[in-house]
Amino acid sequence: FIGSSSFTKWKDVQEYFPGYPIINRGFGGSTLTDLIRYEKEIIFPYRPKQVVIYCGENDVAASDTVTGRIVFKRFKKLFTDIRAKFPHIPVIFISLKPSPSRWSMKDRMLIANQLIQKYLEQKKKAVFISVWENMLGKDGEPIPEIFLEDKLHMNAKGYAIWKKLIEPNLLK
Repeated sequence: FIGSSSFTKWKDVQEYFPGYPIINRGFGGSTLTDLIRYEKEIIFPYRPKQVVIYCGENDVAASDTVTGRIVFKRFKKLFTDIRAKFPHIPVIFISLKPSPSRWSMKDRMLIANQLIQKYLEQKKKAVFISVWENMLGKDGEPIPEIFLEDKLHMNAKGYAIWKKLIEPNLLK
């Protein structure tokens, strides 16, 4: 698992996926450019059988000038680098999530999600998992009860939603 603090704070991720060897290499505040910069340290040495990515939300939050298209271009570079090193491993991308504290950025996040999803649909052994809809209430807004007080990071209820969506795509 590589990406930002949504993975870093998932301290008990192994308990959610017993029987799967999870190496959590997420680090707080990371952007896709950070993952690219550190790929030789956080991905390549582990010779993974599969890579699960959650990143992009911090890219959008970093600046109003970071568009959904920029996030997509950054993701595409990371994906290309992973595939160049490991051409046959499955790659999972978890969509940017609808955090209440970043709700004003939702349009850029949705564009990033749409572009990445469309791109991955054309790739072999690549999966786009949308968590967006499952984290919204009937009112179309983020479900407050699945987030910590910071309204950015998830609690166990949020991670339970992710588990249901991720697990069917993991390699045993």
